[in-house]
Amino acid sequence: MTLADVDGVVAVERLSFLTPWSRQAFVRELTENPHARYLVARVGGTVVGYAGMWLVLDEAHVTNVAVHPDWRRQGLGERLMRGLMDWARAEGATRMTLEVRVSNQPAQELYRKLGFQPSGIRRGYYTDTGEDALIMWKDPL
Repeated sequence: MTLADVDGVVAVERLSFLTPWSRQAFVRELTENPHARYLVARVGGTVVGYAGMWLVLDEAHVTNVAVHPDWRRQGLGERLMRGLMDWARAEGATRMTLEVRVSNQPAQELYRKLGFQPSGIRRGYYTDTGEDALIMWKDPL
């Protein structure tokens, strides 16, 4: 992801989440956060998905993954996640974690397919609805 991708990423973000990140949040991730790594998926030059993580020491923490509604269930989320996993390994990460809404079964299925295992619950993690988050880990990565 580059700064030129941010408007497209924000458009996907707004279609994907109840409480989307702001444009400035993505700009800060790209310009100020040395731990942040982001990928985008494009179709015909248009951003249709993205995924991000923070790399800290030997751990990768997935921050967000989203695919435009018109492009879901076509393997883009899996390709983005595999891209993050490969990138994390290349930078020395040995394990990866993420949080996912307990109600988001399609995402949980994808993460399980990729080898992530549930390891706990963060109660009330999502402040927009108070929904719990399922913590998942892939260890080893």
